[in-house]
Amino acid sequence: MNDLRSLVSSCPLAGNLDAIFLRRARGEAVLRPHECRAIEGFGLEGDRTAGGRGGGKRQVTLLQAEHLAVVAALLRRPAVDPADLRRNLVISGLNLLAARPLFADQPVRLLIGPEVVLEVTGPCEPCSKMEERLGAGAYHVLRGHGGVTARVVRGGRVAIGQSVRFSVVQ
Repeated sequence: MNDLRSLVSSCPLAGNLDAIFLRRARGEAVLRPHECRAIEGFGLEGDRTAGGRGGGKRQVTLLQAEHLAVVAALLRRPAVDPADLRRNLVISGLNLLAARPLFADQPVRLLIGPEVVLEVTGPCEPCSKMEERLGAGAYHVLRGHGGVTARVVRGGRVAIGQSVRFSVVQ
């Protein structure tokens, strides 16, 4: 019989990196590269967060692709462009909220492709600009559906189509 610790320590399912969005500066249009580099302790090369001092908890933002349909439905729209949500990486097929560790001695990491390791640091709360971008009520719609923030533990190449997996640090 599986106990919670053993269930948390393994996740046989993998997700997929569907999209990459970089923002050079606040308020600028997002870039949609096919690949980029994650810089340990800083973020994604070419994104405004990577140009700072580093060390913060919000180096990379991730959005679960499956939440796009929920956000669109709650906004009463046929679809939502993930670029409008201004998150860096869109991941499908993996519950990003499950990357939050249940036990302090079992940190959970996200492995992207063969090189990159991210550690989820918390929810990515929406900002007031979401009302401007998506219309009235968008701020509340995105609460709980806005994705997660992470820090780069190990850098490397990030490319659309790479697998995304959980790894529990033992």
